[in-house]
Amino acid sequence: VVDEMQSGSKSKRDGWMTELPKAGLGGGVMDKLRDEKGNDVVWQGKCSGTVYIGGSESEGHFSVINEAYTMFSHTNPLHLDVFQSVVRFEGEVVAMTAALLGSKEKASGGEICGNMTSGGTESILLAVKSSRDYMKTKKGITKPEMIIPESAHSAYDKAAQYFKIKLWRVPVNKEFQADVKAIRRFINKNTILIVGSAPGFPHGIIDPIEELGELALSFGVCLHVDLCLGGFVLPFARKLGYPIPPFDFSVDGVTSISVDVHKYGLAPKGTSIVLYRNHTIRKNQFVAVTEWSGGLYVSPTIAGSRPGGLIAGAWAAMMALGQEGYLENTSKIMEVSKSLQRGIKDIPELFIVGRPDMTIVAFGSNDLDIFEINDQMSSRGWHLNALQRPNSIHICVTLQHVPVVEDFLKDLRESVQTVKKNPGPISGGLAPIYGAAGRMPDRGMIQDLLVNYMDSSC
Repeated sequence: VVDEMQSGSKSKRDGWMTELPKAGLGGGVMDKLRDEKGNDVVWQGKCSGTVYIGGSESEGHFSVINEAYTMFSHTNPLHLDVFQSVVRFEGEVVAMTAALLGSKEKASGGEICGNMTSGGTESILLAVKSSRDYMKTKKGITKPEMIIPESAHSAYDKAAQYFKIKLWRVPVNKEFQADVKAIRRFINKNTILIVGSAPGFPHGIIDPIEELGELALSFGVCLHVDLCLGGFVLPFARKLGYPIPPFDFSVDGVTSISVDVHKYGLAPKGTSIVLYRNHTIRKNQFVAVTEWSGGLYVSPTIAGSRPGGLIAGAWAAMMALGQEGYLENTSKIMEVSKSLQRGIKDIPELFIVGRPDMTIVAFGSNDLDIFEINDQMSSRGWHLNALQRPNSIHICVTLQHVPVVEDFLKDLRESVQTVKKNPGPISGGLAPIYGAAGRMPDRGMIQDLLVNYMDSSC
């Protein structure tokens, strides 16, 4: 299966440009762009997550953020003395987001600060790096370890590899939440950080952040909360009356938060935020260089130069929508989530994984191969996420799904019946590789397969 996937990736590169054209295309390059765009699959309403803005890409909110990006596409906040507008935009985006996540509450300590990043992964990388260096100064920890629930994002694995941190991934409890008692057993003198998600990417379930906060305080370690998905939904869902447990800086013990603006904040792709409880922790994020022949240098994030157009687009998105806009959007997608859950529960061959708190609905089957069902959905144009532990798939609801709920459920019912009557993989489907991966005890071999596939794909 991997050989077939690699072969397919290589064949897609046939005809790619490998050197500059002798004569430039000039304005004709736009025609080339339009031609290439025609090769993209139909994503409107068909993808789990991916595109969070509703409507057509040529109108409405899309137009607002596109125009904002175009207006500031030449800017770079690295040159803060030149592009003061973008510096202000970033400061205001961070402050407005922090206000949604408890910065105005007394429990926050009144020092919440942060920066914009390129995405949730960079936000998590920075939070982990800052926690590592902060704990080295505070406790003298030189062999750092961090503890995460099994459901935590793979960005923590990346951070562990990049920053030489020992990673403990702990199984979740029966409710698919972080198991606080299990995490407690892994804490030792080298622990710098524990992690919770609100919600977790796989199953859309919020970890017990208050309990994790108490645990972090009792052992004097950092607690990062991944709000990349929930940051622009949970504050408004709570206002709408949904029973949302505490998840932000109002919880004692939370030292940092990551939140994506390019998801439910409806900003351009490449915009996220990392927030810290105070400046003492955040200062460990920065890199200052004094011995370079190029002069004195300091940079807040992993990137040096950053696209000011994306920052302007995020600011425009938030200002255009306001609290009322986010409330309206949250109401719509939460209703879609509930409708999907009801529809899936009505399919006897399927079960919902846990009790989703937000807009991610994961489901599996005790009777059928859920990955074959996923392949059937793919053949009908849907792009869902395959999961493991347990084997399942999920859909992350966005505004794109508001008009297509019944279409999704109809195709899901048909896919289930197709697999029930004719079980077995379909040509080009991914069910065999997921099935094989689940049965292979050698996880290192699976890692090698994934690396080889990636190497052939980019």
